[in-house]
Amino acid sequence: MKRFYYLLIIATLSLVIAGCSAQRKIRTLQSGTVRPSLTLAREQDYIPDIRKDMVAQRDTFIVRDGDREVLIMKAVKDEDGEMVAHDVIDAAVVTARFRNVAERNGRVDIEFQVTVPQSMQDSRWQLRFRPQMYILEDTLDLDPVIITGAEYRKAQLRGYQQYERFLSTIVTNPDEFVNWWLLELFIERNIPDLYAFKTDSTYVSDEQFASVYGVTEKEAIEHYTDDLARKANSKRISRREKMYRKYVKVPIVSEGLRLDTVIQNGSGDFVYHYVQPIRTRPKLRKVDVVLSGDIYEEDRKIYDIPKSDPLTFYISSLSAFVDNREKYLTKVIERRVEENTACYIEFASGSFEVDETMGNNPSEIARIKDNLRTLMGSDAFVIDSIIVTSSASPEGTISFNDRLSRKRSEGISGYFSAWMSHHQDSLERERGFSVDEQGNVIVEKRRDIPMLGRSSGENWRMLDRLVERDTTLTPEQKESYCNLSTHQDLDAREKAMQSKDYYRHLREKLYPRLRTVRFDFHLHRKGMVKDTVHTTVLDTAYMNGVQAIRDRDYERALTALRPYNDYNTAIAYLCMDYNASAMQILEGLDRTAQVNYMLAVLYSRRGEEQKAVECYVRSCSQDPSYIHRGNLDPEIAVLIRRYGLNAAPEDEFEYSI
Repeated sequence: MKRFYYLLIIATLSLVIAGCSAQRKIRTLQSGTVRPSLTLAREQDYIPDIRKDMVAQRDTFIVRDGDREVLIMKAVKDEDGEMVAHDVIDAAVVTARFRNVAERNGRVDIEFQVTVPQSMQDSRWQLRFRPQMYILEDTLDLDPVIITGAEYRKAQLRGYQQYERFLSTIVTNPDEFVNWWLLELFIERNIPDLYAFKTDSTYVSDEQFASVYGVTEKEAIEHYTDDLARKANSKRISRREKMYRKYVKVPIVSEGLRLDTVIQNGSGDFVYHYVQPIRTRPKLRKVDVVLSGDIYEEDRKIYDIPKSDPLTFYISSLSAFVDNREKYLTKVIERRVEENTACYIEFASGSFEVDETMGNNPSEIARIKDNLRTLMGSDAFVIDSIIVTSSASPEGTISFNDRLSRKRSEGISGYFSAWMSHHQDSLERERGFSVDEQGNVIVEKRRDIPMLGRSSGENWRMLDRLVERDTTLTPEQKESYCNLSTHQDLDAREKAMQSKDYYRHLREKLYPRLRTVRFDFHLHRKGMVKDTVHTTVLDTAYMNGVQAIRDRDYERALTALRPYNDYNTAIAYLCMDYNASAMQILEGLDRTAQVNYMLAVLYSRRGEEQKAVECYVRSCSQDPSYIHRGNLDPEIAVLIRRYGLNAAPEDEFEYSI
C-alpha cells in the first residue's frame, strides 16, 4: 500500500513540475525573447536547383466507421509501446531577409525555412504555423506546417483508439439480435410440417408460412428478437458523431498540409525547408512571405504566435534583357482615300420616295447623317464626291427592279443632298465671318459636294450567301434553291421559286436585306498636294510585344514578335524555354554583350559548358555588369561555382573545362 502512495505522490509531482515548465515556456514566449523564425534557405541549396519539386510525404492508416473513413498518420511504436509518428529534418539557418530568385518558363520556386527553437517545443503542445504569401494585390494562404509533440500525438491516437473501441460495440448485422435457436426449436416441436422445409430448397412464401403457423415470418422473427439489445444498438449508432467529438477532440488532419511531424524528445532546433512553386504574373516583381501561427494544448489554444517580419523575394527574369528601343515602319500615305458604309432603307411597294418614319428608317437615316456630319466637319479630310448605289430584291421583272432601284438611289441622293446643304449653312453660321487686316469681310466660297445615284439591280449574290448561312431552311430546301440557279433567265428563276414551300420565308425574311443602299465616300487629305507621301510611324504591334515581355506576359509577347524574328523575339523564346528557336536567332546576330550572355544561358541549358563559359567570359569582358548578373541566373551561377569564374580580377578571366 505504501508503494502505491509513493507512486501517486511521484506522479502528482511530475504533473506539477510539467505544468510549471509549460507555464514558464508560455511566459518566455509572451516576453518575445523566444519565437519561431522565418529564414532563407542556404544559397548553395537554392541555386541552381530551381526546378525540383517538393512533395509532402504523408503515410496514413485508416479507421473505418461504416461508410466513413478516418485517416490517421502511420506511426511506429516508441519504447513505451505508444504509437507516434516521426520525421527528421536537417537544420540550416541564415539571417538575410531578401533574395533574388530566377524565373524560368513562367515559374518561380520560393524557398524558405521555418525554424522552431528547442525552448519553444513541448511534448504536450502542437504548433500550427501558417505561412502567407503576398503577390501583387493578392494574399495567398500556403499549406500549414504542424509540429506536434509526442504526448500530444499520443493523446490524439488514444482518442481514435477509444472511438474505435466504441465502434466495435455497434452491431452491423440485425440478425445477431434474433435467437434463431429458440425459433427453430419452437417450429420443430410445434410445426413439424414447416420444419421439414429446413432441408428443402423449395421457396416458402410468407402466405405459406402464415397458413401453417398462423403468423407471418416477420412476426415470428420479431417475437424471438432481443428488442432491448436492438434498441441499445440503435442508440449507439445515433451517438456516433457525438462520441467521435468526445474522444477525438483534435482530429489528425491529413489533407491541405505541407507537414505534420512529431517531435520525439525536443532536442535541438527544428527546421523545415519549405518550397512553394508559383506561376509568374504580368508585372510581378517581388513576393513577400510572412509566418504566423498558434500553439495548442489538448483542444485549447494557449498562445498566438505573432506574425513574423517578411522575407522578400525579388524575381529576376530574362525579360530584363529586352531591347527597349523604338521600332518604326515606313508608311505610304495616299492623298486620295475611300470610305464606304451600307444602310437598309425601306420603301413603300413600288415607291422611291424616302419615308423617314417607315420601319427602321429613323435609325438608319440618323446613322448616315452622323457619318456625313463627321466627314464634313473633319480637319483632315475633304469630301470630293459621294456615290449612292441601290440594290433590289428579285420579286418583279429585272427591268422593273433596275429602274426602281435607280430611282430609289436618286431619291436617297436628293434627300441627303438637301440635308447636307442645310447642314453646311448651319456650319457657316456657327463659324461666323472673318475680317482681313484692311477690314474686308472674307467669305469662303461654298463647295458643292456631288452625290451621284446608281443601281446594281437585283442582288442575287447576297441572296445566295444568305440562303447558305440561313439556319431555318432545311438541307433539302437549300439544295432545291441551288438547283434553281441553273436558270439563266433570272425572271424565270424567281418565278420558279414562287412555287416552293420556302419562298414565303425568302420573301419575308431574306428579301428585305437585299434592298441595301451603299454609300462610297471619295475623299482627299487637306493640304496634301502629292498623290503619295512616304513617312515613318511607330510600329505599335512590335512595341506592344516588347511591353508584353516587360510585363512578363510571354505568350502575348511571342504572338506579337514571332513575325519579326529578331533579338527581342529570341528573348521571348528564351523566357518560354523554346531554346532551339532562340538559338537559331541569336547565332545569326552580332556578338554584343547581351547576345553573348544569352548564348551562355542557352549553351548551359544544352549542357555545352565549354561554349557557355566562353560566351559568359566574353560578355563580362564587354560589359562588367554581367559579372554580378551571372549570380542571378541559375544557368550561369552553376558555372561560376563549378569553375570559379569570378575569382580573378574583373579584367582577367581564366577558365578551364
